[in-house]
Amino acid sequence: MIKNIFPIILTILLASCEYEDFDDNKDVESPLATCVDGVAKIPGTDHEYSCLNYDLMGHVSLKEMDAEAGNDCWGWTDQTTGREYAIMGVDNGTVFIDVTDPTNPVYLGKLPTATVKSSWRDMKVYNDHVYIVSEAPDHGLQVFNLAKLRGLESSIIFSADYTSNQFGQAHNIAINEDSGHAYIAGSCYDPPCKSDRSNSKGLYVFDLSNPLNPEVVTELPSFGYSHDAQIVKYKGPDQDYVGKEIYIGSNENKVDIVDVTNKSEPKLISTFLYDHQYTHQSWLTDDHKYVLLGDELDELDSDYKLKVDAKTTTIIIDLSDLDDPQPHYNYESETKAIDHNGYVKGTEFFLASYTAGLRVLDVLNIDQKSISEKGFFNTFNDHHDHDHGSFNKLSTRQQDPGDHIGKKGESEAFNGAWSVYPFFKSENIIISDINSGLFIVKKQN
Repeated sequence: MIKNIFPIILTILLASCEYEDFDDNKDVESPLATCVDGVAKIPGTDHEYSCLNYDLMGHVSLKEMDAEAGNDCWGWTDQTTGREYAIMGVDNGTVFIDVTDPTNPVYLGKLPTATVKSSWRDMKVYNDHVYIVSEAPDHGLQVFNLAKLRGLESSIIFSADYTSNQFGQAHNIAINEDSGHAYIAGSCYDPPCKSDRSNSKGLYVFDLSNPLNPEVVTELPSFGYSHDAQIVKYKGPDQDYVGKEIYIGSNENKVDIVDVTNKSEPKLISTFLYDHQYTHQSWLTDDHKYVLLGDELDELDSDYKLKVDAKTTTIIIDLSDLDDPQPHYNYESETKAIDHNGYVKGTEFFLASYTAGLRVLDVLNIDQKSISEKGFFNTFNDHHDHDHGSFNKLSTRQQDPGDHIGKKGESEAFNGAWSVYPFFKSENIIISDINSGLFIVKKQN
């Protein structure tokens, strides 16, 4: 009888091997800096970062990127090769970095800005192409075929495969990959954009069916200025809108929810109002029941300095009824910093929080208004030896949002982590830091 068991065991073992996911990223070298007792220190240097449960895998400095400042970031996975790439905005263009081996990131080169330098650059990916906008005057839309990154062994200067000049500058871009439409946020119908954004195009939508000749299908200023947006094929609890294309706009002093299924006749569903300072960015939970909103100025006083009792605050909105969104819960972190860009993956919220770096929040029990921090990696460190080329302490500069000059541009609070991309299959996370370049981090075992 024992003899008869062995074929069964062998069959089970073979079956488990057949379906095992052999990921190139599983067998990697040791982290660049392991988080031990709250500190990740790069051996042989004076560089150390505060952390919890996250190791530093790799880093690419602004010096290597030939840039003075960083901004947004996104990622691309090549479905043909399985390789993972970081795409990061810098003041003078967009850079591409192969992060497949996170301990040995390879800088592949830069797509220069279409016109002049800018503190703002934003990019999103669809069907192996990246779409890039900037607040640089007359920048328009740049399109770059990411397949050009395959097989590169040295860094080069790239050129755009397509540029649209149908609008001047823009603050942001969002893409609904389910419908293949790009939404340009903060573009203006009469460039340059006015400081009060009164000449914003509002909803400005490209059909990406032809990646190198995107077609404008919607241009409606009546919906006002969006600073950022997320657009999804809705699958939440409100049965009236399941399957519809829904636009969640972070619109400076409110959140606008718009049905954009019919591009020629979008319909405002509702507006969420709150005690706002500056409605910056928001992201839906995976079940589309809640949206997590970041207000960029609510931690600051009138001089754009952090309040003495500042706590990074995330505003959670209940979208069970899209026609009547309700405040659900305000989560206050113990960090004294401004929240910037945040993204939900599963039951975790990955938040780039300027001088507090990356914060990872557990949102499993969001229904019960219970959110907790489960890890972090703070990329911001203002006492580095600048000769190492890893930290650039910026003086008065343009910043986001507002009048771009004066007290806000001088505020120390607007340094550090700008954005984060947590969607790689490898579970490596990239962080774009304004002062220090690109960081690749990963959760400890």
